[in-house]
Amino acid sequence: MPFSLENYGIFNSYDNCQLNPYELQNIIIQKGMGVETKSGVLAINTGSFTGRSPEDRFIVKDSVTEKKVWWDDKFNLSFDSEKFDHLYRKVLRYLSGKTLYIRDGYLCSDKRYQFNVRSISEYPWSDLFIHNLFLRFPKIGQILPDWLLFCAPGFQAEPMKDGTRRKNFSILNFSKKIVLIGGSGYTGEIKKSIFSVLNFILPVYKNVFPMHCAANVGKHKKDTALFFGLSGTGKTTISNDLNRNLVGDDEHGWTCDNIIFNFEGGCYAKILGISSEKEPMIYHAIKKGAMLENVILKNKTKEVDFLDDSITQNMRISYPIYFVNNIEKELLSSNIKNIFFLTYDAFGVLPPIAKLNRAQSSYYFLLGYTSKVAGTELNIVKPKATFSSCFGAPFMPLHPVQYTNMLMKKLDNTEINVWMVNTGLISGGYSSGYRIKLNDTRKIVKSVLDGFLSEVPYEKYPIFNFKIPKYCPGISSHILNPKNSWKNENMYQNQVKILAQKFINHFDMYRKYTDKNISSGEPILK
Repeated sequence: MPFSLENYGIFNSYDNCQLNPYELQNIIIQKGMGVETKSGVLAINTGSFTGRSPEDRFIVKDSVTEKKVWWDDKFNLSFDSEKFDHLYRKVLRYLSGKTLYIRDGYLCSDKRYQFNVRSISEYPWSDLFIHNLFLRFPKIGQILPDWLLFCAPGFQAEPMKDGTRRKNFSILNFSKKIVLIGGSGYTGEIKKSIFSVLNFILPVYKNVFPMHCAANVGKHKKDTALFFGLSGTGKTTISNDLNRNLVGDDEHGWTCDNIIFNFEGGCYAKILGISSEKEPMIYHAIKKGAMLENVILKNKTKEVDFLDDSITQNMRISYPIYFVNNIEKELLSSNIKNIFFLTYDAFGVLPPIAKLNRAQSSYYFLLGYTSKVAGTELNIVKPKATFSSCFGAPFMPLHPVQYTNMLMKKLDNTEINVWMVNTGLISGGYSSGYRIKLNDTRKIVKSVLDGFLSEVPYEKYPIFNFKIPKYCPGISSHILNPKNSWKNENMYQNQVKILAQKFINHFDMYRKYTDKNISSGEPILK
């Protein structure tokens, strides 16, 4: 890799370039930064941060971003350009004199949109994560990076001087094309920072619709299915289907010529309670070269206890996508037939499956209702009902209606079916309900993909007004309509109204930006 770190302002450092996973694993173990489990897989502990900190993600406000980014006080927080320059220089001085890990990789499997990134990491485990998650060049050679990523988990900012909220930060600078991460060893910050960059660049400059979704394709029909949803709703689990080929489990682009392409070259899956029976594709990817995060080893053994969440419920694994046997060649697909909005309903009143019309599809995509699941973000210890626009608000720099309009254009004049799937609670809310069985959700999704649910009778679900099937093969009709499974009908009716009112209230912030093509999908409370 013929370049010098001195060109970036990093001096007297020793750099390890493009090390393979096994070399990195040995270094991590030798440094006491991780252990090798019984099966030979590396396990690390990411420290005090075991989830993302979205309130510490900033975007530099300048001539490129000022009029394009949807600035708010929650996710798209502005950062002063001079403050960035000052903090950037501090990070470079901090990295000087250290052993660093350098990697050239790229994003976007559709080569028309290839996005080259050069990463400079303080920790070897950050570099291993990048190897696993980014697309890998077939051979080492000189590239012209589109962006630079600096990852310094050991550096801590001084908020009063540096302009950050706390000691940790992730900052995107679209003018200088730099991602700057410090103070947190949680690898998900790397993944979602790059995702945020692409969610700005692709729609603004390439007319590509970026999506927080998984995608798979039928082995015979070659029909593509998209699975939208936040962490914990089942994107990775449900899209990993032995009967279909995986395009990707989390981040995709939808082009003008209707090609679906994966942004990444790997997977980052939650593994609490994983087993070969429930999630065989992910389970069998737990092998040398992968990296486990924040797991517990059983006493006096090196065997992982996947049921022990004493560190976090957000225990994770990262692995290259080729660890999955049935992947779609070149991580590309077309012929989109079904779109699923996965939601974890903490109220327990949304049905396991509902068919949406075009207005409802736009409305529920814009609002992105779900529940934050324990461990995925800081201070979340139980499911918390929330709205995350476009099923990915923390990663969407543009106004949510812009992404929604892109979806509406994709759905126009097509026969694409859009479904809402509740992978959360049924038969009651958080205190009395239970989570729908994963096997039942799989059966429901399979019935959609096999075409069975196009042949059954439907009924309208009151207030929300979407359609729910009266019958689904292999599923008790008792759970298809939530009204049937609640023990207390008055309590059920009250919860339905409460949730519907939450939708209506939340939509108020977007109402002036939308028309009836979206607003007519709203629940109706008399």
